[in-house]
Amino acid sequence: MVCQDWTRSGFWAIVSGMTALVWILSLMLVGVGIAGTLLPGLPGTPLVFGGLLLAAWADGFQNVGAGTLMILAVLTALAFGVDFISASLGARGVGASREAVVGAALGTLVGIFFGLAGIVLGPFIGAVAGEFMARRSLSRAGIAGVATWIGFILGIGVKLVLAFTMVGFFFIAYVV
Repeated sequence: MVCQDWTRSGFWAIVSGMTALVWILSLMLVGVGIAGTLLPGLPGTPLVFGGLLLAAWADGFQNVGAGTLMILAVLTALAFGVDFISASLGARGVGASREAVVGAALGTLVGIFFGLAGIVLGPFIGAVAGEFMARRSLSRAGIAGVATWIGFILGIGVKLVLAFTMVGFFFIAYVV
């Protein structure tokens, strides 16, 4: 028989199975994304956003629409910006020089290219170098470096809150 009735064939079973796989993949992306907010080197909130976008797509955007996705995109952008400013604000919080703040920001940017060690040590090294160049005091440079790390840790906390806020917005939009 040339013409088949697609409603009785295995087509819908395949589509149903693929939808389940898409949901599993989206949950995995969200899980890895949340882990990525804690582990430097993984793009945490972009992965959370990607997982939530994939889940919305799997549902045909029936429950999660453009408005919710825009909110999630803004939260993702905010979390991405936290990476660049948290270490700098930590240095500024202890009265570090402008050079230390710029050094922390540059250290964050350059550290991205050196893996996990660069991401963790880059802001510290940048702040210490900037403060030492400005004030020629190793103790002040060390204080600026430690404050940068504290800002970095607080930034991780803010990103984690933003990631769970994204999941919460998605859940509310999906259920309501």
